[in-house]
Amino acid sequence: MLTASMDSVRIFNKPTSADGNIARLPQYYGQNVFDITAMSKRLGQKDVETVRDIMQNGGKIDSTLASRIATAVRDWAIERGATHFCHWFQPQTGTTAEKHEGFMSFDQDGKPIERFRGSELLQGEPDASSFPSGGLRSTFEARGYTAWDPSSPMFLMESENNITTLYIPTIFVSHNGQSLDFKAPLLKSLERISDEAVKTLQLLGEKNITKAHVHIGAEQEYFLIERNSAAKRMDLVLTGRTVFGKKPAKGQELEDHYFGNIPPRVQAFMQEVEIDLYKLGVPMKTRHNEVAPRQFEFAPIFETANIASDHNQLLMKILRSVAARHGFMVLLHEKPFAGVNGSGKHLNWSISDSNGRNLLDPGTTPHQNIVFLTFLAACMLGIHEHAEVIRASVASAGNDHRLGANEAPPAIMSVFLGEALTRILDELLAGSSTKTSAEKTLMNLGLSQVQNLFRETTDRNRTSPFAFTGNKFEFRAVGSSAPIGYPATILNAAVTSALMKINEMLKAHAKNGEVSPEAVLSVVTEVVRKTQAVRFEGNGYSQEWRDEAARRGLSNTATTPEAISVFRNCEKTQFLQNTGVFSTADVESRGVIQMERYVKQRLIEVNIAIEMAQTGILPASIRYLGEVVALARDAASLSVPSPATKLAQDLGNLCNRVEAALTSLKNATERTTSGDALEHDSLWNTGLEISRNLMPRLEELRTAVDALEAQFPSQSWPFPQYSDILFTLE
Repeated sequence: MLTASMDSVRIFNKPTSADGNIARLPQYYGQNVFDITAMSKRLGQKDVETVRDIMQNGGKIDSTLASRIATAVRDWAIERGATHFCHWFQPQTGTTAEKHEGFMSFDQDGKPIERFRGSELLQGEPDASSFPSGGLRSTFEARGYTAWDPSSPMFLMESENNITTLYIPTIFVSHNGQSLDFKAPLLKSLERISDEAVKTLQLLGEKNITKAHVHIGAEQEYFLIERNSAAKRMDLVLTGRTVFGKKPAKGQELEDHYFGNIPPRVQAFMQEVEIDLYKLGVPMKTRHNEVAPRQFEFAPIFETANIASDHNQLLMKILRSVAARHGFMVLLHEKPFAGVNGSGKHLNWSISDSNGRNLLDPGTTPHQNIVFLTFLAACMLGIHEHAEVIRASVASAGNDHRLGANEAPPAIMSVFLGEALTRILDELLAGSSTKTSAEKTLMNLGLSQVQNLFRETTDRNRTSPFAFTGNKFEFRAVGSSAPIGYPATILNAAVTSALMKINEMLKAHAKNGEVSPEAVLSVVTEVVRKTQAVRFEGNGYSQEWRDEAARRGLSNTATTPEAISVFRNCEKTQFLQNTGVFSTADVESRGVIQMERYVKQRLIEVNIAIEMAQTGILPASIRYLGEVVALARDAASLSVPSPATKLAQDLGNLCNRVEAALTSLKNATERTTSGDALEHDSLWNTGLEISRNLMPRLEELRTAVDALEAQFPSQSWPFPQYSDILFTLE
């Protein structure tokens, strides 16, 4: 068991300025990013303006400009110690991938030189057959391509031993151009939602709007545990969660960890994470203790969706690498420990126009804010009509443990608007006028030395999957390990689909290309009436809500296999093709990949549980049982009453219970994985079989093992216990 004191806090070097003093944040923020500022020092003004326009509004970089950029970024990177570059992409594995190439080349005389061509910047070629493709690629079809995404700046990644590499954000496609990653569909969804939002605004009379931008921000929750303890548990090392573990005497009942004092070692870890991220231009804003012991959170300032998605991937990468340097292990699994809160990502989503106006900002008079009401209606319509696919976008083996408990929303997709907006929409439906204000009010606290507080017009609802929080929606169902680009893509497509329908409705009322405010309100009212079923202001955890949701016809798919089965329903996924975000083959492949991942993750968990039980837990239990039986015999031979007799009986019964549950799980696993169970045609049935048959048996084994652990002296248990893992940090 590893404990720590102030002496063990890792000391790291903070950035310094030119005069040798500790640098302030603005002096080193973004120093490892080849952004517009860095480009301006190495490229002509015309080139810089071209790149700036492409980053903001889209467009293609031709080969000649690419060559000038490649030369500039090569020199910039080499000056900072880089020897290699890589195309950095996001395959559907949940993590990122990279293939490093050296700048080294040779001139005509065979002498080594440092070279980086425009063609190398624009395009790369990794192996496409070894990444998840959902059937789009066969093993022998290995060719795939990466293509530079100029909307996300290149950056330098510094690793141990002063190794520096130039990273180039890219998309990843097959030999036939099919998307094999999360970035390409996200970029498509951002273009499509912009197109439809601009049409909507122009119909509302906003003729000067040329673009719309989606902004997202992901609050990243995670657990931070001692690496020494984690290394002794195969389940934590290989799955990120504990398949066994009895509840400790103290968990999170006292709520004393939430927003509590950050331990010195953790604060040193957080500080180093932030510095590494600041150098990469990632705008981290908040850090704090979360609810569960050893659980923490980072939260950024919101950014445009594509860059925010890249930055969240960088955050997860840097969390892991910095944790290792501090003797920690980061757990991004949604439910590493039973009995305490799981971890989510809380994806905050909003949309703005080319003038910088947040289209979901109600202002002080939301009932008169036609733009706000129209886009609010579009969000509700998108969620209402495409709830099942949105739910599927956050489905995973880890999230199955989390959704519906301990501050995570249920699997039922609903929208929380708050008191003020609910009243406005209800009055719209009733046809009555309203003067409901969205202005904050002051609360008199009755304290002479404390100023009065501003009170928001609405509370926050932690049990809602989609909660409106002032000027954005908070999608709380996203899991902590999820790449945020995928749920953001599906949400973008859902809102785009809704805007397409609203635009058709508005066009029916248009005169000379514009729609009167009265006609807009009539369209909004019609959408509000259509989406009443998805609005819910109460406790999402309650049985009453589950019953009410069923009466409303809302879907409640509690497990991943049930949820992602929607990808086999062409009617429900058609909006993804209609919006141009996915092709039919893309949709089918995404469902297969999610199911493959679920099946593989579950089978790894099952096999680890079997191995831990039969090679660690049962042998240790039999040894301990033998010791207790010997004590009981000795007491009996002396005719001395002994509690060892009762303890031996209890231990024997528990060992038998564990052995029976283990045998049942092994037999069920063999049946589930026999024959062609893992082939594509059988995969869907295998996933459902694992969810309905294997997982209950795994839970039975866990219950038996945890009961046995409760009878053991802690020093004799073969693995670190919850009390060791969750409460050893000073």
